[in-house]
Amino acid sequence: MKSYDAIVIGAGQGGKPWAVDLANSGMQTAFIERAFIGGTCVNVGCTPTKTMVASARVAHVLARAHEYGIHPTGVRVHLDRVRERKRKIVSDFRSGSERHVERTKNLTYIHGSAAFAGEREVRITGADGSVEVISGEKIFINTGTRNAPPEIPGLDTVGALDSTSIMELDTVPEHLVVLGGGYIGLEFAQMFRRFGSSVSIVHRGGQIISREDPDVAGELHAILEGEGIDILLDAHAGRVRRDKENRISVELESGSRILTCSHLLVATGRVPNVEDLSLDHAGIKLSDSGFIKVNDRLETDAENIWAFGDVKGGPAFTHIAYDDYRILRTNLLEGGNATTRDRDIPYTVFTDPPLGRVGLSEKEAERAGKKFKVAKIPMTHVARALEMDETRGFMKVLVDAETDRILGCAILGIEGGEIATMIQIAMMGKLPYTALKNATFSHPTLGESLNTLFMAMDA
Repeated sequence: MKSYDAIVIGAGQGGKPWAVDLANSGMQTAFIERAFIGGTCVNVGCTPTKTMVASARVAHVLARAHEYGIHPTGVRVHLDRVRERKRKIVSDFRSGSERHVERTKNLTYIHGSAAFAGEREVRITGADGSVEVISGEKIFINTGTRNAPPEIPGLDTVGALDSTSIMELDTVPEHLVVLGGGYIGLEFAQMFRRFGSSVSIVHRGGQIISREDPDVAGELHAILEGEGIDILLDAHAGRVRRDKENRISVELESGSRILTCSHLLVATGRVPNVEDLSLDHAGIKLSDSGFIKVNDRLETDAENIWAFGDVKGGPAFTHIAYDDYRILRTNLLEGGNATTRDRDIPYTVFTDPPLGRVGLSEKEAERAGKKFKVAKIPMTHVARALEMDETRGFMKVLVDAETDRILGCAILGIEGGEIATMIQIAMMGKLPYTALKNATFSHPTLGESLNTLFMAMDA
């Protein structure tokens, strides 16, 4: 049995840099991945979806070109070419990471499926059926999550799509039904509507993107409906089936409606990749929700075994997985004492306009018992948005009523994620909101709108 100083299972956005850092520190490191380096983000998540979102935005802008005094002709969507562009960018990102791993000393990359054979022993099964058992002084689990289809009668018989397979279509669906009104479902719904599909969303909750404040969800709901997307709330698919004409029917549980479509996308959630790891052999415990249980230093219940990224639960964002890696690096290589406590959880929903979020929402501030003030302006009050004819949405910010420090924001508007990042930097610097209210920003920019937003705090 070959022994290593460290074993990293999973090559996601946290796993790859961590394996490289361990090896560069002089530790003999085994790096195990059963699919592709880069994990969900590079291969089937952030990189490919945002590449296709960009293509869909071009189609949308061309469709609106007459509003800018431009009249293009002969515009058509070639989904196979959209797919090829997406594949090339993914390949470029992935191959860059592969080259980095290959030239790293002390790092042994092993392609195969890992499972624990003992407390700190890992069995690796290759694609050819070969089996190797290795041991490690320290082991790190970064196996991520996968799409989780709901238990709906007939779902396994209709060739339903998930967030991975839908990006491999080479023709535009005639009518796409999306099960799920969360971030992933909304991004794909708008994307394919802009490519030319009829789109319907079936969502169980009373509002889309349920974790957001009602005004944010309501505004995005109106924007999507304004683009011709049919959104059904408080709805659940009770049964699906395919008929002789190769059409899929989605019968709502309430019996109030039957949707007939050409394609069905399931975007109702994700589950952790833990079943094949034989975690019990190493004494690793799961949380009640099925994720690997860790403390705020990412330590599992088993000595010298850590879990990080999506597989441990919590916010499933690439930048959080990467921050998990930084916590491990700080604590294990730099002698620090970093934790997951009280860290900012910024994120952007890449609808168009995007929703940039950081800090507390109104709902969260109320639950926390905070005393706060709210400022809110529509994007029609933003000069740069008017000049660009991108006036959908609004900007909202929460400020602590006692300290004047910013608690959080929701920016649903053009470049919402970038504007939210500006606010996040102010939060990191513990600036009072008046610093942005009175700042001199260049004109005309979207950042300049922060003057207007924070002036509304005192109106």
